Amino acid sequence: LCESTCTETETNEQKLYKIANELLQTEKAYVARLNLLDQVFCAKLMEEAGKGTFPVDVVKNIFSNISSINAFHSQFLLPDLEKRMGEWESTPRIGDILQKLTPFLKMYAEYVRNFDKAMELLKQWTDRSPQFKALIQDIQKQEVCGSLTLQHHMLEPVQRVPRYEMLLKDYLKKLPQDHVDHRDAEKSLEIIAMAATHSNTAIRKSENLKKLLEIYEMLGEEEDIVNASNEFIKEGHILKLAARNTSAMDRYLFLFNNMLLYCVPKFSLVGQKFTVRTRIGIDGMKVTETYNEDYPHTFQVSGKERTLELQASSEQDKEDWIKAFQETIEIFHQKNETFKTASKEVEEVSISELGKRAPRWIRDNEVTMCMKCREPFNALTRRRHHCRACGYVVCWKCSDNKAPLEYDGNKMNKVCRDCYSILTGHTESEEKEGKKKGILEIEAAQFSGSSIMYGFLQYCEKNKPWQKVWCVIPQKEALVLYLYGAPQDVKAQSTIPLLGYSVDDTTRPADPPASFRLTQSKSVHSFAAENEELKQRWLKVIRVAVTGEVHNLRKDHGCHLLIGQCISTLDLKCS
Repeated sequence: LCESTCTETETNEQKLYKIANELLQTEKAYVARLNLLDQVFCAKLMEEAGKGTFPVDVVKNIFSNISSINAFHSQFLLPDLEKRMGEWESTPRIGDILQKLTPFLKMYAEYVRNFDKAMELLKQWTDRSPQFKALIQDIQKQEVCGSLTLQHHMLEPVQRVPRYEMLLKDYLKKLPQDHVDHRDAEKSLEIIAMAATHSNTAIRKSENLKKLLEIYEMLGEEEDIVNASNEFIKEGHILKLAARNTSAMDRYLFLFNNMLLYCVPKFSLVGQKFTVRTRIGIDGMKVTETYNEDYPHTFQVSGKERTLELQASSEQDKEDWIKAFQETIEIFHQKNETFKTASKEVEEVSISELGKRAPRWIRDNEVTMCMKCREPFNALTRRRHHCRACGYVVCWKCSDNKAPLEYDGNKMNKVCRDCYSILTGHTESEEKEGKKKGILEIEAAQFSGSSIMYGFLQYCEKNKPWQKVWCVIPQKEALVLYLYGAPQDVKAQSTIPLLGYSVDDTTRPADPPASFRLTQSKSVHSFAAENEELKQRWLKVIRVAVTGEVHNLRKDHGCHLLIGQCISTLDLKCS
């Protein structure tokens, strides 16, 4: 009996050691991931932001308090766990360590609260800034990233605290009631469970986001599906029946809450890869069971964009697909009905009274989607906002305008795009055009009388063919080079923030005469003037702009403007 009891005690002690050791090993891996986020991604982006390439605040808002979290784990929790595991034979306990340190886990609340905003900013600036995107992609290619994206790594802190909770619960189950560590372990679990509540909701959303990222990579990073309003439902191989022959073709489906991606498998040495053949919206979609003597287990998916006759691998597989489609369609229509009902019940403010009296606000729980663009709301990237003019519940994209409202003493208030058009006199088409322009794009004609330098240059980027562009360095934006297709264009083709760029005017055999280059990281912009004299005049201005010495440029503004006028006259005659 004694021998049996001793063996059981030893086995239990081994289990406790195994759990404690798993905590240590996973903590080591986690600290390495935190270091990657803090000391590599964040540090390199901050360094580049310091050059003026993009705002420092953008980087700070993306990474939130990751430096504090990294310091806590690398300097306190991990060293204490390593020390304890080294003396496990004499001190087989971890509850006392965790009880002292777990209060600091409350800092995770800030990171989790900011996570939605961080994902939104990351996508926004990846689209907006080529330098921002290139720098992140360069880091992602490093071996330490393990072929994972920055978004994948940023999910780790969200998922870590519930992992502690799970390990500690397991530890307590194996720990005898009279064990010296029992009380400390219980107190630790209480604090960790409280911290985990902040993370659990975010984890459910992050798991969907993680899946979207995986699909995004499988589609060759060409389909813009990484959006929190897209909810993954089901995926799998399927056969497509051809109308003109008897063969069935191998295809792959990705079903989401708002669309179906109909894909063709691609050959790949690493993982599954697909090409999207058709994107079919759930709105208006119908699914029906079909019967084919030659091909069993068939059904039809009919949408506004295309109709597909598909063959499942078995009767059960067919039933699963039909059920998934029907449930998705039903939920989509329910949300649409909610939107329509709320719209009907609105006590609308007449156009003549718009802004003159306060509207009735539609309650948040009365709608599930934006009352303007009809995109579904979610807690990640599409939250609810109220238009202060009409009271509609709209997303941030549809409420990205402000207008003075008479009932509020003509103070500037957030309004939806339709109310903005009515209140300010801008048409919707003008507003849309304005949105497309971005923060730096201005009509070329606006710069004519207030430019430090302007004129035609030949331009080449990333081995593309050389093209003639109208280049402008405006007085108000002396650190930015605007590239237009022609002098009267209303929108710039692109802009180059000059601060921090290197200027290279060495002659290269492959380039035209009188050429020079602007380089920053892996970004290279090549230009060529009509002759060497004009090239040197451009370089004189650009070399000052890249240093940020704006006052030196504006001091000689009159001279440079004259140069610009001369260049424009010469080039216009040539053209």
